[in-house]
Amino acid sequence: MHLFSWNINGIRAVSNNGKLDKFLDEYDPDVVCFQETKINEATLESSGIREKYDGYTQSYSFAEKKGYSGTAIWVKKETLGEDIEEMGCQLPEISDKYGSASNEGRLTAVDFGEFCLISVYVPNAKRDLSRLELREHWDKELLALVKKMKKPVIICGDFNVANEEIDLAHPKENRGKHGFTRVERAGFKALLKGAKLHDIFREENPELREAYTWWTHWGSARANNVGWRIDYFLVSQVLLPRVKKSEIYPSVFGSDHCPVGLELK
Repeated sequence: MHLFSWNINGIRAVSNNGKLDKFLDEYDPDVVCFQETKINEATLESSGIREKYDGYTQSYSFAEKKGYSGTAIWVKKETLGEDIEEMGCQLPEISDKYGSASNEGRLTAVDFGEFCLISVYVPNAKRDLSRLELREHWDKELLALVKKMKKPVIICGDFNVANEEIDLAHPKENRGKHGFTRVERAGFKALLKGAKLHDIFREENPELREAYTWWTHWGSARANNVGWRIDYFLVSQVLLPRVKKSEIYPSVFGSDHCPVGLELK
């Protein structure tokens, strides 16, 4: 089974310009998780995306704000059948003290029987760190959610944090800035440790540098590979025997992120 995760930064745009079709044709994923779909139920129906990609069972979580956030999981019908059902797996409400992120469609989950697959788009702390407190609380809620689940999980998506210095091009210059604060990194490490999850790509490639999944639009960052690794596949410890490999696909264009992949036996 080949799973992919991609912050697509607007699913309608990437569908309309042909980049999504090219990706699906070239890699033929069994499962693909999307983040930042920027679509709601009404625009999904009017876009014709369900019909255009009807080879996949499509599950979505929508943001209330139009053209913002959102996650999805697509499962190929011919490979896995049509009986995969979306779980009612959502983050608990976040108190107004932190500013609610529960209405931003940041989590979609599908039950595969042996495990639960979660596509997650973790809140960005923002350049001025105005959402850092929310982010800290959200990380704790995600950890609590995973620990309560009664089966192993595979969590993938845009976590909006570089875990270690090796995961970004300029760690010293970005220390303390959004995406590389002590709070965000501690929250990510707590998720790994507390839920017994494994960052598969880094464990397979402990010394590999310049392996990034996101690049700013400024300064030819992608052309020069000045990026960050902020998109991950995290796998429960008990599922490790099923893991074959994890990869990053920087040659896939269409978003400021590239896809990441996980192959299971």
